[in-house]
Amino acid sequence: MSGTMRFPRFPRLSFTRPLGFLVLACFAASALAQGVPRSDVADPRHAASAPAFLPLPRSLQLRSGAYEPEGAVALDLAGHAALEPLALWMAGLLSEASGQEVSLDREDAGRADIVLDLVSTEDMLARFTGAGLPRPAQVGEAYALRIEPEGVTVSASGEAGLAWGLVSLWQAVSSRPLGSEWPGMDVLDAPEFAWRGLMLDSSRHMQSVDYILGLLDAMALHKLNVFHWHLSDDQAWRLEIKAWPELARVGGYRVPAGQAPLDDIDPATGEPRRYGGYYTQEDVRRVVAYAAERQITVVPEIDVPGHATAAIAAYPWLGVDDHGIEDVPASWGIYHNVFNLEEKTFGLLEDVMDEIVALFPGEYIHLGGDEVVTEQWERSPRVRERMEELGIEELQGVQNLFVERLQAHLEPAGKRIIGWDEILESDLPPQAAVMSWRGVQGAIEAAAKGHQTVLSPAPTLYFDHVQNELPNAPPGRGGVITVRTVYDFDPLPAELTGNREFVLGVQANLWTEHIRTEERAAWMTWPRAVALAEVGWTAPELREWEGFSTRLESHLPRLSSLGITHAGDTQAVTGAAPALALDPLRREDRELELCQSAIELVLEDDAPLDGEREAFRVDILKPCWIWRDADLSGIGAVRARVGQLPFNFEIGEAINSAEILPPRSPEGEMTVRLDDCSGPLIAELPLAPAVNNPAATTLAPASLADVVAGRSQGDLCIQFTRPTLEPFWALDWIELVPAQ
Repeated sequence: MSGTMRFPRFPRLSFTRPLGFLVLACFAASALAQGVPRSDVADPRHAASAPAFLPLPRSLQLRSGAYEPEGAVALDLAGHAALEPLALWMAGLLSEASGQEVSLDREDAGRADIVLDLVSTEDMLARFTGAGLPRPAQVGEAYALRIEPEGVTVSASGEAGLAWGLVSLWQAVSSRPLGSEWPGMDVLDAPEFAWRGLMLDSSRHMQSVDYILGLLDAMALHKLNVFHWHLSDDQAWRLEIKAWPELARVGGYRVPAGQAPLDDIDPATGEPRRYGGYYTQEDVRRVVAYAAERQITVVPEIDVPGHATAAIAAYPWLGVDDHGIEDVPASWGIYHNVFNLEEKTFGLLEDVMDEIVALFPGEYIHLGGDEVVTEQWERSPRVRERMEELGIEELQGVQNLFVERLQAHLEPAGKRIIGWDEILESDLPPQAAVMSWRGVQGAIEAAAKGHQTVLSPAPTLYFDHVQNELPNAPPGRGGVITVRTVYDFDPLPAELTGNREFVLGVQANLWTEHIRTEERAAWMTWPRAVALAEVGWTAPELREWEGFSTRLESHLPRLSSLGITHAGDTQAVTGAAPALALDPLRREDRELELCQSAIELVLEDDAPLDGEREAFRVDILKPCWIWRDADLSGIGAVRARVGQLPFNFEIGEAINSAEILPPRSPEGEMTVRLDDCSGPLIAELPLAPAVNNPAATTLAPASLADVVAGRSQGDLCIQFTRPTLEPFWALDWIELVPAQ
């Protein structure tokens, strides 16, 4: 990653970065031309020299007259006190973008330059005649924006619409050079879907409240309106529950995997230092209130009945008998641990739901429900006994029980559950909604059964997949998901068009197993989330990649000026692989082919504890790399840098296919073979010097075998021998050394 990655909370009242928008003006290819006559074409794709609106509005007409601010610009709240925090923020952004002071007119002085006009639903709908009526659920988010010589008017029938109109005004103004007139135009707009979401996994790695507030700011500036907050999983419980405090006090902390964390002894306890934390209820109230100011709903997720290990570590009696858990684990993957069926367990879960209801005013509560392994239930005599008591005949009925009990408990509070698409295997209550992650089939089935559904399919909308294959990209799941991949997603396949009324919208998910820092979380989110915003907002007939990519190129400096870290390089935006100059004698791991991609990951080293760590691209079942057509002319030796990693992956039966090549020495070797992985062994680098170093180690060069003599080129296969699965070795780089 180039430069320093930042993702601060955007300032509300203090603006000290006008240079950012001067830079933006230089890059903004979409700046409005002067004196453009009024266009009779409302299709925003055909409006010449239009601003870089993201997402693209439904209708845009350019006007010949522009608004020329003279002195301070007054924004009239028109009595909408609830909009004051957002209006203050937008006034600041407009001040910075325009070079003119924009302030709120709280005294109704009668000279407002920007007017917020709350109109009736009927009035709003009437404005859409000929432009396609908004869907009933989205009328409150519809808006009309007019910029003319007399000033600016934002009209809407709901406060969300007024907010989105102000965002579009900011985008229009920030597309112009600093100090320019504000371009004349009429915008008429409404979203295609009601649910335009981002999920942040705060369980695997916890982010600060300030980071989350900054994320909410960035979401609002792209009209994303649902923040799905993943707060519990096997590796941590992050939400303070007053009735059951050990959930967070114990469940919120773990010792990270690897030898380096085990050696990091906390002098206060004499034990390895624990990593983690949790959000207090005051933290949550702050996030929820801030989100509401930005017209964003927060949907909390507590995983039930699987992904329950951290909760069981806090209160072992929550688990199935004979499956005690002493500590919160640090391995990634799917654990077998599930909640038991005792009434005390349901009592705890209902207490948790009661406190969640008090904290989160939104309609939905996410119960997870995914990847539930039933083995512990199946083998437990006590669970079988409870099934008989409850009249449950099949194991699937146990999962049904959790869904039914918690939905029934939440119903008096006006709440609805939503869960991952595995909950469709249960007999769902009619009000339950389904989030389709295993492709789009879950959404199709849910809608056919009359359930509301959100499309969130892996891998397309899973932002833990790397955005590109640049050598300096951060760790993540293998398999590149570019901005283009996200933008090309169709949220309404043919099988869903007949049940369109059940499709709430779309959501992307950022799982953080391999995304340890906030800077990396931001880098993995943006600019892919910009593409998601347009998929969720803009009508499908108006979406086209060429126009979007042009607007995004203009938008990236705007993101940078706001301090939003993003992966805005050529490949991220266009989907084209960047042209990289390769050193003929050296290859980084990401410049090599993997021998297979069964479980491909870009993994961060577990050491050093402080400072930069290496990241390794590897298939964890077969750590093996191919260097195609290596130039072997005059080469006498090979050297490499390698790292050892903990094998902290719960992958079930797949572990049986992990390749372990027998070593020639107790510690093992890195081997290099010619032509293919069964070809002649041409170099062997002992791993003994690296065994006691938990960080990356540069191995001593090894001379090449005589069989290489006379060869000008050939494929090289790089592998590791080892006595056991762990330590797990990975390649950082390999280098060919010319003969002396």
